[in-house]
Amino acid sequence: MILLQIFGFIILILLSGFRIAQEYQRAIVFRLGRFQSVKGPGLYWIVPFIDRQQRVDIRTKTVDLEQQETITKDSVTIKVNAVLWFKIINPENAIIKVADYNKAVYQFSVTALRNIIGQHSLDEVLREREQINGTLQKIVDTTTEPWGIKIEMVEMKDVEIPEAMQRAMAREAEAIREKRARIVKAEAELEASIKLTQGAKEMEGSPIALELRRMQMLSEIGIDNNTTTVILMPSDFTNAAKSFTELVNKKKSDK
Repeated sequence: MILLQIFGFIILILLSGFRIAQEYQRAIVFRLGRFQSVKGPGLYWIVPFIDRQQRVDIRTKTVDLEQQETITKDSVTIKVNAVLWFKIINPENAIIKVADYNKAVYQFSVTALRNIIGQHSLDEVLREREQINGTLQKIVDTTTEPWGIKIEMVEMKDVEIPEAMQRAMAREAEAIREKRARIVKAEAELEASIKLTQGAKEMEGSPIALELRRMQMLSEIGIDNNTTTVILMPSDFTNAAKSFTELVNKKKSDK
């Protein structure tokens, strides 16, 4: 009876060593304080009272980097926050080489974000956000690689600019738009003057074209339903009348 109880106790102890790890989990097993192996996923067995395990989640994690107040290269104080995605690719290193990998990744990412913003001007931060994100990812990934952690992506979410700077940027944008409008208007006037000059030269050498233009102007005036009637005499009539007037004046002076 005693032997049966002892045997049953041993069986219970042996059964207590069975563990189950989910598909997204890995177990780092230590035997008497020394690293033994990485177990999982599924069913595995550890030596009761001798082995100790620590599980890690190898799924991609999302970390919100809280808003950081930093100074850009051109001495503008801004507030920036970001989001970071990372996953454990070496569970052994993530447990052995760093005390708290979550805290370590967060703290280093925040520091790197502040440093990289300080290396760029405000315009670069606003225009080259994708490039800054890529650079930040490489910097953090290089540091966390020995910890068995892969930085998958880093994205800056919001860039908060001081209100005074926002007003200055709005005035600058308005001035740029006004400048462009004036340039476009001047170019249009120049092109119109060139076309008018070319048209005038063509009409000067072709009286018929001039008469056709006069007739077109008459038709346009009629379409507008104006109450005032304007009669444009052909240029030949005008020239003839001018010549007749000069002839009459000449005869009067001869008398």
